[in-house]
Amino acid sequence: MSDLDELTRQAVQKLEQRRRGVVVAALAGDATEIQSSGGLTDGSRLEIGSVTKVFTSLVLARLAGRGEVRLDQPLNDFLPAPAGITLRHLATHTSGLPRLPKGMLLRALLRRDVSDPYVDCTADFLIANLARIRPATPGKRFRYSNLGAGLLGLALSRHAGLDYAGLVAREVTTPLGLTSTGIGGPVVQGHRADGRPAGPWDLADLAGAGGLRSTATDLVRFVRAHYEESVITPAVELELSVEFRRNPFQTVRLGWMAQRLHPSQGGHLQILHNGQTGGYYSFAAFDPEKRVGVVMLTDTARAGDEVGVDLLKGLQSRA
Repeated sequence: MSDLDELTRQAVQKLEQRRRGVVVAALAGDATEIQSSGGLTDGSRLEIGSVTKVFTSLVLARLAGRGEVRLDQPLNDFLPAPAGITLRHLATHTSGLPRLPKGMLLRALLRRDVSDPYVDCTADFLIANLARIRPATPGKRFRYSNLGAGLLGLALSRHAGLDYAGLVAREVTTPLGLTSTGIGGPVVQGHRADGRPAGPWDLADLAGAGGLRSTATDLVRFVRAHYEESVITPAVELELSVEFRRNPFQTVRLGWMAQRLHPSQGGHLQILHNGQTGGYYSFAAFDPEKRVGVVMLTDTARAGDEVGVDLLKGLQSRA
């Protein structure tokens, strides 16, 4: 049994506790090990939630790299929005916007029969919502915002004259050959944390914050493109070069979160993002210096970041 096989097997065993099905992929250079349980496979299609945000930010990097937009271009060049917010701010969660559209949480609580809490997040709703928000000073501090990431997807889509699905297909999934990644379409049944079946989410016009569905096979290809030469390499270089420092060990890139492990843990760089919807959890991470990566998907809305981080640490230590 290889080290890669054993590390992946251990991650599956940890992650499958209190979850219906899981699939875990470990990447080390050109090698890939994928293992699963509970009926899932590398081709099982699941909602990836907020891992969508790194696709949205990669679209921004692609457009900015071609000079079609600027990272510091104001959001109100694309949508009616408060002054001072730029595309960079949206991609790094420094816009000052709240986590959710104003009043959305209350609406979701009052409509418990609706499985997707974002179902009403149409462009008209979001634009009207922005008029009611007074954001904190943009660019000053990190404040994770689904609203901001979704608005980034909406702004870029309007700029391109495409819907979000079409824009991601043109800029990311088609160039990389990600044949199972997109908006809508069938997914395996998802489950709440307590094991009950969960309905699907599509996030309407906030799709750029969490509306994509994908497979382990596609996400492996996506992650590997962040440390191997590919058609998106110039955009990846821009994506990862932007940094907003949260503290001495953590930064935000365009879309991605990044942390530098303490020297006692090897001092390695980990670039990562997780995602969770009503019935699914996802995790993607990599180290471009060591050329290793991790993908985890499960059909249960129960987080497992510590499993992914530990797996990445194991891959880094053997690289």
